[in-house]
Amino acid sequence: MRIVDLDWERDGKRAHVSAIVKWEDCNEPDREIFIETTEAFGKDLAANPHAFLVGCIVPAMHFGEKRIAMDSEICPGLKEGLETVMALMTKWSDGKYQPLDIEAETQKGVTSYRKTGRAGLFLSGGMDSLAALRLNTTRYPEDHPGLVRDCLLVHGFDIGGVMERGMKYHVFDRAFRAMTTIAEDAGCSIIPVYTNIRHLCDKRDLWLGKFFGAVLAAVGHAFVPRLDLVYIASSYDLYNLVPCGSHPLLDPEYSSFDLRINHRDLSLGRMDKLKIVADWDAAFQNFRVCLANVEDRLNCGKCEKCVRTMTGLVGLGALHNTQAFVEDDVTPEMFEGFKITIRHREAFYREMIPFLKEQRRDDLVRTIERKLRE
Repeated sequence: MRIVDLDWERDGKRAHVSAIVKWEDCNEPDREIFIETTEAFGKDLAANPHAFLVGCIVPAMHFGEKRIAMDSEICPGLKEGLETVMALMTKWSDGKYQPLDIEAETQKGVTSYRKTGRAGLFLSGGMDSLAALRLNTTRYPEDHPGLVRDCLLVHGFDIGGVMERGMKYHVFDRAFRAMTTIAEDAGCSIIPVYTNIRHLCDKRDLWLGKFFGAVLAAVGHAFVPRLDLVYIASSYDLYNLVPCGSHPLLDPEYSSFDLRINHRDLSLGRMDKLKIVADWDAAFQNFRVCLANVEDRLNCGKCEKCVRTMTGLVGLGALHNTQAFVEDDVTPEMFEGFKITIRHREAFYREMIPFLKEQRRDDLVRTIERKLRE
């Protein structure tokens, strides 16, 4: 793979950085990949080679490329980190993914990006990122460089990430409005970001198991004129770690000496995060956990992720207090349309059982235990 023609443009509405990916050892077509934001944040976007290198390394391994070549200089710290990333991918794939050569000169000194002392957080609207935002903004003092001042909502992630489902910009706009309410309550700016990096390979297993943290990190690198640090909220707690596209052994290795990437809140289980969000009204009324992206609701109330979240809230006695779900209760019948034993979700359900017992919801306890046995 060669990454060429890095470019930066502004047209009065959007700021746009891009590069051309040229494949060498597979039959994939050449593709322009990009990261965009609105004009209001245009000055904060850079055609940083790190963004495209980080965004491309996992798809390059997936398709069996032998190298990634760039004319741009890269941070030696990032290059070392990517060697660790590739070794981890090799381990997780039982040798199917093999390390490739990174053919790019390393920087001889520090870059020209000024240090801003500014931190950002990727805000999807789910419980992981909302709990991370709440903890950060209530723990860090106003003048601390670790305080989150910017939240980034990414189109091309769960919304607009799968090409066959369409771009769904109207769904993103709805999510952006909801996240704006939350970010403003937390005292943060909200930055809309648009990217097609996932389209290099939008297979679900690759995305969830190995790729999505790299896309977040790539976006972070494109905002180095604005950010010194970005947080990625943990998907799993320390006691239930599994191979995942965002992982504490993975995300920090995408850092450079211009941008530190922090994978946070490993000590928190999913019920801990639900409690934090349930106690924050702005977030509790506007969260979005659903990936179905239905037309008229933030959360469909039917998919596995919705039912899982609602069940946890039943365990806290809090479901009826949120407008983010139309439903006020969960019934055993709502579990019948899906499995709960795929993609390492078992721990999330086991964690709920003591809470459901406290609420005397033995019907849901029996249902979960049966589904876990299946």
